[in-house]
Amino acid sequence: MSERNNANTGAGKPGLAKSKAPAHRPSKRQPGKGGPREGVKGSAREAALDVLLRIEQDRSYSNLLLNRTLQQYQLDRPDAGLATEIVYGTIQRQGTIDYFLEKFVKGGLAKLQPWVRSLLRLSFYQLYYLDRIPEHAVVNEAVQLAKRRGHQGISGMVNGVLRNVLRRKAELVLPDGLPDDRRIALATSHPEWMVRRWIRQFGKEAAERICEANNRPPRVSIRVNRLRLAPAELAERLRQGGLEAEPSDVAPAGVVVRGGGNMALTREYAEGLFTIQDESSMLVAEWVDPQPGERVLDCCAAPGGKTTHLAEKMQDCGEIIACDVHEHKEQLIREQAERLGLRSIRTVRADARRLAGQFPAGSFDRILLDAPCSGLGVIRRKPDMKWSRQESELEIVCEVQQELLDSIHSLLKPGGVLVYSTCTVEKAENEDMVRAFLERHPEFEPDAPPSGQTGRLSFPAGQAFVQIMPYDFGSDGFFIARLRKRA
Repeated sequence: MSERNNANTGAGKPGLAKSKAPAHRPSKRQPGKGGPREGVKGSAREAALDVLLRIEQDRSYSNLLLNRTLQQYQLDRPDAGLATEIVYGTIQRQGTIDYFLEKFVKGGLAKLQPWVRSLLRLSFYQLYYLDRIPEHAVVNEAVQLAKRRGHQGISGMVNGVLRNVLRRKAELVLPDGLPDDRRIALATSHPEWMVRRWIRQFGKEAAERICEANNRPPRVSIRVNRLRLAPAELAERLRQGGLEAEPSDVAPAGVVVRGGGNMALTREYAEGLFTIQDESSMLVAEWVDPQPGERVLDCCAAPGGKTTHLAEKMQDCGEIIACDVHEHKEQLIREQAERLGLRSIRTVRADARRLAGQFPAGSFDRILLDAPCSGLGVIRRKPDMKWSRQESELEIVCEVQQELLDSIHSLLKPGGVLVYSTCTVEKAENEDMVRAFLERHPEFEPDAPPSGQTGRLSFPAGQAFVQIMPYDFGSDGFFIARLRKRA
């Protein structure tokens, strides 16, 4: 269970979701409806229920909301692990859970109060997907929660539904003969529109592999500050502290950690020895390959993981302009640079589409556009994205990406390098976006990274685009393209 606690924070920037989801604010407790009073310890299932309810009602981020709720409920480590497993597991399997639950609820799930629906979902997840939890404990606590938050009628309904689920558990299998998109969607609990897109783009087998990979808990990876020490040195230091740690097979600066919990709470993190970052994300700065003394633009830089990686690769010698449109996100970049002891980063608060009005043409040796995107490569870290994202939003985010590319390209010097990256697997946002840009701007050409190799992963010689799938290396789905402006 505890492996879900190891999810990296800040994995990519699905910008559209960030613009629509409200920040989590602790709610005032209402009698019978909210969580525990200030300073009162609550249960793992009650904490999970509060998180799931807020996600559905407010579109709050699951990772941020879960961390705050665990602190509010004062859960010990085993209970925090159980709450985490219930929250992420219920969200990940929500489509399948709803498919099976629908037949047990008179009038359907949609007619239930949101908190009752969330309570049934999290209880079904435990009964159907988890083996180590006694069934009577699941049912009994669900009934008690229903009594405290509702009334006798609701608790009786919850009791009846869950006991009926237990009686008919062996019957809960998917029917044969379903169309591929419907079968994969239900078996892996993904929206059908998402599965259809991936079948169309990658084929049935690859689409199913993407969905299956999205349901696996993410692993913890950290990027070593190589201005301070080498990856092997940090891995050994962490092992001496009782953790399982080894250098990454994917990224040159990466270390994979198991059983470490929240690595942001460690002394090594506070000392600036590493940054929490997914291995796929670490490859972006490797493809930019900035050199000491250069001037680099990071267009959409928050929260600063790739920005600080660029500075470390430049030996903190030169200048990096790190741009973000939001003041609080600009502050995040400054905080990360200060923690890591980096002086070459200067932050700018601006819409990247307006940067051409702030800097002269040809101002930068290299430009990184880590573009806002649909985020469909990081679903394993943010499973609620499956249910909050709408297919119609993809067209909107593609328009923003095109505007960004067309706005910032003039800031690159002749002979300079432009790297475009996203944390999605969507072709429209990735390869199609870059090819369309090259058609509009023939002064740019594809440019493979140095020696055609990044980290321990070898790419075909001359390859300037790479699409990393969530099932490739156990890291996030990512796209990276490297272009050069003709001299």
